Amino acid sequence: MNQEEEMKQQAKILDRIKRMCLMDDVFFNVCMDGAPECVELILRIIMDNDALKVQSVTTQRSVPNLTYRGVRFDVLATANGKVYNIEVQRTDEGAIPQRARYNSSMIDSKLLQSGQQFNELPESYVIFITAHDVIGENFPIYHIRRTIFETGKIFNDGSSIIYVNGENQDNTALGKLMQDFFSTNPNNMNYKLLAKRTRYFKEDKRGAAIMSPIAQEIYDEGIIKGKAEGKAEGKAEGKSEGKTDMIIEMLKENYTLKTISKISKFTVEKIKEIAKENNIAVAE
Repeated sequence: MNQEEEMKQQAKILDRIKRMCLMDDVFFNVCMDGAPECVELILRIIMDNDALKVQSVTTQRSVPNLTYRGVRFDVLATANGKVYNIEVQRTDEGAIPQRARYNSSMIDSKLLQSGQQFNELPESYVIFITAHDVIGENFPIYHIRRTIFETGKIFNDGSSIIYVNGENQDNTALGKLMQDFFSTNPNNMNYKLLAKRTRYFKEDKRGAAIMSPIAQEIYDEGIIKGKAEGKAEGKAEGKSEGKTDMIIEMLKENYTLKTISKISKFTVEKIKEIAKENNIAVAE
């Protein structure tokens, strides 16, 4: 690839980042990683609870199931002793009821330690933020809990599913949040915390260094296969260099080795080597 072609490709990648928003799961994951204050803001609005306080956040957490299918959570957070799984879904198929049921069951399977009693199982919420009104009843938000059919009373097992209708973008707190999720321009966002976080990955050089290799992977998925082997090797080499820059920036921002490994697909050992070469202390 000559310099002119490389510049054109880089311009396309930067344009891809500019067009990303929080409804893109990759961008959502990167923005929420290491930003518990943003997750807390989102949960406070969705749960209508200003007293909600986030204790921990993990993104793209893979929960393995040795026998059957595992699951990858966009965001998994704990707050006030409860567990929240937040998923963003542009397609209706990605937010079908069975998906919500499966996510909920996989969360539960990891919450009790050996020797704990079932009544110690914390409350859990699976939250789908969807591009369309998946339920189709024209409500801005849907709260789903098991009920006893014969009495209509709640079957209080502590498990809830919430669908947030992204089509609702009115002037309520929730509507403004949905406006922000679909906004590609931080300057047009309502909530300063979310605007600041998205601006970092779109406009700040350090944030762009983290996002560029990820955006390039998305860009590369659309490239027709079958290029000459030499070109493919050159592209792979360039991508590797881009990821090294991303890793250096993430190390400087004190991302954990585990998080960097998940995003970059580099091994922890390789990340440690990069840190050592650049005299950067690592956070385990």
